[in-house]
Amino acid sequence: MTEEYQVTLPKLGESIVSATVVQWFKKEGDQINLDEPLLEVSTDKVNSEIPSPVSGVLQKILASPDQELQVGELLAVIQTIQGSTEERVTVEVKREAAPVSSEMQGFFSPALLRLARENNIGLDELEKIPTSGAGGRLSKRDLELYIESRTAPKNKPCPMMARSTDVERIKMTGMRKAIADNMVRSFYEAPHATLITEVDVTLIMQLIQKEKEAFLATHGSKLTITSFVARAISKALEEYPFLNSSLEDDTIVVKKFVNLGIAVSVDQGIMVPVVKSCQDKNLSELAKAIGDVSARARSGKLNPADVQDGTITLTNFGISGVMMGIPIIRYPEVAILGLGAIQKKVVALDDDQVAVRSVMHVSLTFDHRVIDGMYGCGFLNSLREHLEKDATL
Repeated sequence: MTEEYQVTLPKLGESIVSATVVQWFKKEGDQINLDEPLLEVSTDKVNSEIPSPVSGVLQKILASPDQELQVGELLAVIQTIQGSTEERVTVEVKREAAPVSSEMQGFFSPALLRLARENNIGLDELEKIPTSGAGGRLSKRDLELYIESRTAPKNKPCPMMARSTDVERIKMTGMRKAIADNMVRSFYEAPHATLITEVDVTLIMQLIQKEKEAFLATHGSKLTITSFVARAISKALEEYPFLNSSLEDDTIVVKKFVNLGIAVSVDQGIMVPVVKSCQDKNLSELAKAIGDVSARARSGKLNPADVQDGTITLTNFGISGVMMGIPIIRYPEVAILGLGAIQKKVVALDDDQVAVRSVMHVSLTFDHRVIDGMYGCGFLNSLREHLEKDATL
């Protein structure tokens, strides 16, 4: 006896209420096994593969690629044989890491391999196709475009191009659209205000230059300015805890832990993995944690838990050479810090002597409903003091 099982979009995190379909790994009529990857979805935080909650036949697909759905909405219907599958109470979201070996057979989904065989494409040729999927994986769309390029006439217009050769129309990826939606929500719901200060990081830069090789050999992680700033943020928040909070209606929720989001540039946009419990970590532990989440963000190996529960965010646009910037708060947080490029500058010291110093601009953007200007000034002054006077490992 058969029965229909309705697959719905599971909850992917505490603050995630929707996701966009990226691709289906199965088509209607295909067999699907319990826990076999069924589709990939994207949020503003991370891409995730949703496994099948039952075994059976994919009877109907109810959500198409690039379609945005709310948690609980229908994705598909699977026809099962009653008693042949184990009932699942919850759906665990899994993310397949990008492989690092040359064993590519396990890297391509069965649907991709079948499509490749139908078009006489071998594994060696598959490995050379440009990829756009999460973690560097070859997506079904990548393969379809490659097949079209092999069979289409050379003068066939690019499907992404408008009729005029002077205009190119590019549809937003699911991740880019989710980021845009989150930024719009934050910008229009929270009245933004920004303060900027200048920090002398000469002593820190001298320490990094002196100790970076020994630090890497001892701890297995790079010694960077970001680690020092993360430590200073945790210490400054002890004095100014309202910057480490969120706003729920008319209630300010102050967090006793510092979960620092680190903005990382990736191919499809910006990922913000979270370093948990920074207040309990020393400098070497912070450096290791920051290096780990940043590397996994760039390689597409983040899990949904890695991008959840942030309390305040740090973005370093100075690595691109930009002197200063004003970032947008990540909802539902109430503050974000931006680091500008470190520059050599001639400054007058307290004793009226002139010296060349390493200087960095730091911006603090905050929700003016929660934070007043003087409170923000106090936090920035505390942050600057910790950075200028605590140049220690």
